[in-house]
Amino acid sequence: MKYDLIIFGGGTAGIASAYIASKYGLNTLLVEKTDVLGGSITRGLVLPCMKVNSQDINTEFITDLKAFADKYSARHKYMDGNEHWFNPELLKIVFDEMLTNVKCNVLFSTEPVKVVYKSINPSFEVTLVHKLLSLYTDTNYIVDATADGKIFQLLNCEFQPQSENTQAATLRFIMTNIDCKKFSQWLKEIDSNTDVTTIDNANNQIYLSTAYTWDDSKNWALKPVFEAAVKDGVLKYSDTAYFQLFSVPGMPDALAFNCPRIILEDDENLNDPFVYSRALRQGRERIYRIGKFCIKYLPGFEKAYISHIADMLGIRESYRIKGKYTVTADDIRSPKKFDNIAFATDYPIDIHTNKPEKDKLEYIGEPCLIPVEALISNEFDNLYAAGRNISADFDAHSAIRTQINCFSMGEAASKDIYYKIKSNLNKKQ
Repeated sequence: MKYDLIIFGGGTAGIASAYIASKYGLNTLLVEKTDVLGGSITRGLVLPCMKVNSQDINTEFITDLKAFADKYSARHKYMDGNEHWFNPELLKIVFDEMLTNVKCNVLFSTEPVKVVYKSINPSFEVTLVHKLLSLYTDTNYIVDATADGKIFQLLNCEFQPQSENTQAATLRFIMTNIDCKKFSQWLKEIDSNTDVTTIDNANNQIYLSTAYTWDDSKNWALKPVFEAAVKDGVLKYSDTAYFQLFSVPGMPDALAFNCPRIILEDDENLNDPFVYSRALRQGRERIYRIGKFCIKYLPGFEKAYISHIADMLGIRESYRIKGKYTVTADDIRSPKKFDNIAFATDYPIDIHTNKPEKDKLEYIGEPCLIPVEALISNEFDNLYAAGRNISADFDAHSAIRTQINCFSMGEAASKDIYYKIKSNLNKKQ
């Protein structure tokens, strides 16, 4: 069968791309290698989506997502105005319903193994594998939302050079059976810094967030607790690299953890499958220790237990494509104007490393605009990337890789394709 558009990868960027393309009437196929949509949000437990100022540029998908999520009570608008606190389990159902409603074709447990570019009437011939079954199809356009640029790799496309720096990964988890009222009262007593600890009550649920890292430039209220745990041998010092937790809508006795940070050697890279596999084991080992720490040292956790461990590492950066435009750190710091804008963001340059002295958090002020050309292959006009494989240098990438931006990337790619197809049809008429 031939499609107008095939999207590979059903994570944040891929879902948005598939939804918008189908909503706009394109014959669309979404190919996902696992059995569930959502990627970092559902399988990775990356919660909540970080707040950005998107200036309402390519936010149609996120607007529809919020409406669908509200039907299932799968979303909370936090006191700081962040409307994107989602329930990861319920979003699995929400994403399915959204794509069903726009009649998008979806293949689960399917991966591409071969892609051939046909220059006459430019299109792609794609070979897919579902378990042991091979499928063959053609498409005029492809959006690679696989995060690692899988289609770009199959087509031997050029990528950005690897940076000497490496963004640290995280393996997230959730603990349940927490007395959140008791924990929140304790937090109020020890931490008055609302830049770190916030507590909100809404819909008969306590919502909260707090953090601790090994950044000694800040006065962390939880620092004495972590130091005691390290001294007692409950935690290793490396376990304290980054600790952050958030409430989950619809889970009143649960908290989601943005940790542990995966610590690699200087010469290790998560693109190496053996390093990646060791990182998963390291992450689960750290989760067990952090869980024990919470039960012993944090009031309200006495009867808590680890209920969810993410099915995937939270990887911030891997392969970045070579696009028609490469976003640079200078573009982030001194925003430029572009004719064709994919999204806007004011998220900081945010670099997490293996060593505290190399971490960076640089706020940029006014929102910067990212062009659609950063999503389009430098070699094929009908091949797009959306998600963390966007064309950008290392520092710039750290400011544009967040989930809300990925939603907008997927939407921008599909809208650009839609208007190209529409324009070509008008020319033929």
